[in-house]
Amino acid sequence: MESVGHPTPYAERVLDLVERIPPGMVMSYGDIAEYLGEGGPRQVGRVMSVWGGGVPWWRVVHADGSPPPGHEQRCLAGWRQEGTPMRGTRADMRVARWDGRPESTA
Repeated sequence: MESVGHPTPYAERVLDLVERIPPGMVMSYGDIAEYLGEGGPRQVGRVMSVWGGGVPWWRVVHADGSPPPGHEQRCLAGWRQEGTPMRGTRADMRVARWDGRPESTA
């Protein structure tokens, strides 16, 4: 088990990508792993649970658009503040999913 001190190089790449997700947009744990070409949803989730507090963590969701467990209310508040497209209490993945391109808003 890695120490909780400094993020690993993989964790740094995950956190850097999360910081680049535009306000009002989201990526799933799997989207992030696919974009980076390494790891998987669980590895991304581990990075977010250990080091994600300093980045806009509410922009990282499950593939179905649901918020991270235990953080639903804070996540919904962040989405409302940023105008994230929603379907009920989930991010609308058809509209809100970011593809990682700098100029892209969908």
